[in-house]
Amino acid sequence: MADGSILVRGVRLVLPYGVRDDVDVLVVNGRVEAVGRGLSKPSGVEVLEARGLLAFPGAVDEHVHMREPGLEYKDDFYHGTMAAAAGGVTTVLEMPNTLPPVENRRILEEKAKRLSSRAHVDFGLYGVIHDGNIDEFEEIVYGGAVGFKIFLGPTTGNIPAPNDGTLVEALSKSAKMGVPIAFHAENWNLVKYYTEKVKATGRMDPAAHTDARPPICEEEAIQRLILYSKHTGGRVLIVHMSAKEGVELLRQARALKLNVWGETNPHYLLLTVKDYEKYGVLIKVNPPIRDESHQRELWRAVLDGTITHIGSDHAPHSREEKEKNVWEASAGFHGVRTLMPLMIDQALRGKLPLTKIPELLAENPARLFNIYPRKGSLSIGSDGDLVLVNPREETVLREEDLYAKNPLSPFIGWRLKGKIKYVILRGNIIAKDGKVVEEKPLGEWIKPKLG
Repeated sequence: MADGSILVRGVRLVLPYGVRDDVDVLVVNGRVEAVGRGLSKPSGVEVLEARGLLAFPGAVDEHVHMREPGLEYKDDFYHGTMAAAAGGVTTVLEMPNTLPPVENRRILEEKAKRLSSRAHVDFGLYGVIHDGNIDEFEEIVYGGAVGFKIFLGPTTGNIPAPNDGTLVEALSKSAKMGVPIAFHAENWNLVKYYTEKVKATGRMDPAAHTDARPPICEEEAIQRLILYSKHTGGRVLIVHMSAKEGVELLRQARALKLNVWGETNPHYLLLTVKDYEKYGVLIKVNPPIRDESHQRELWRAVLDGTITHIGSDHAPHSREEKEKNVWEASAGFHGVRTLMPLMIDQALRGKLPLTKIPELLAENPARLFNIYPRKGSLSIGSDGDLVLVNPREETVLREEDLYAKNPLSPFIGWRLKGKIKYVILRGNIIAKDGKVVEEKPLGEWIKPKLG
């Protein structure tokens, strides 16, 4: 490898704005230097013949919980970013609910220092906001956070939900600094109310989890966030959307051009409550998997541009934590490795246009988190992050492909259209045929542009 320099020849380049055939991409010293046909090869630059392959910008997974520091028994950053590399994710945005939570600039910088030597892909870091640290907002931003996460309900790490005054203040600061805040949008008081009602019936079936967190929990929280964004101008990203009622609220907010965006995840697009019969509590997530009527609306929202982001909500747990009963089992499972293969499969089956993949998985998250066009793009000067896919081959996901301490995923064994052949990070081939080939972690901490 010539120091992050490579000439990729003859790809079918897939961008949000269209598809170009027989294109060459030249990356020199980690950055895209030229995109076009018949590019000449500079001296000392490796050539990768890639005719017949689809080329996408490297995915930006805006929603990962790698569990380091403090929860490494679930998984860690080294293994999690290997999984990302193997699956075509070249940038991960890491959530703040590790131990300690990222609630001030010092912890942010210490976490970045710790993870930098263990990152197989580039990464950004979120801070967290709660009632006790709202005054730290600006310093966390100046320290390099890509944005913030606010949990309106309980989460791994037991971070308390802020009160409404803190939410308004945080969104006011968001508007002033141009920084997004990602929200887990479920009303915790309603979740407790419905959970107690369902538990009182004695139910222990996995679907009880869905009934314990009905759509009203999500709908109320989203409605409140839209209202607060309307009055503050704050940038709201509602993550892991699962309910059609929330989708309709988002559609209205987008029509009014409010600063509100929506994310969903592959598991909501590909699984329904019927799958509890096959997978049991393995597919327990928050918010829960719902029925087909919700899934149909999520797909409609993805296709019509209401939902603008797809992340993985990568949330690994130990086998012991996942194999408990429905009320005690941890919510979440491994996702960063399967994010892009699952969406490529759906595109190759005609469920969505190929151009939606770079839009939803790369450009939109990079723009919202102020790391575009360095990330999420293949324009001149962007980082040379590419994913090359053979659309004629298939992928069968296996446990070992997850690079996980606890390889738990409902998508193990799924046969998918398309195969990721090469993953390139800043001009370096880091994975080939689903295997990480660059042993040295090359990832860097990415800070957003301010102002």
